[in-house]
Amino acid sequence: MTIYVGNLSYQATEADLKSVFADYGEVKRVVLPTDRETGRLRGFAFVDMMEDSQEDKAITELDGAEWMGRQLRVNKAKPREDNRRDDNRRGSWG
Repeated sequence: MTIYVGNLSYQATEADLKSVFADYGEVKRVVLPTDRETGRLRGFAFVDMMEDSQEDKAITELDGAEWMGRQLRVNKAKPREDNRRDDNRRGSWG
């Protein structure tokens, strides 16, 4: 399972998030997406922990918590939907 962390401060770093989530267990990975054009953080992150029970506890305790001046939204990440068009069908013979 992956945790979605929303409404993050744009000053948050990977080390900051690892530190906060380490209170709930071992952090496997932190991803802080950036805007392709500007390189700025997008205000959310994804966190993976070693065990589902650790992730569940982190979600329960951190959702709605204030951190770095922002009220966090923390929940299970939803699977990403593929929003790209099916370009293989366009212009095909048939």
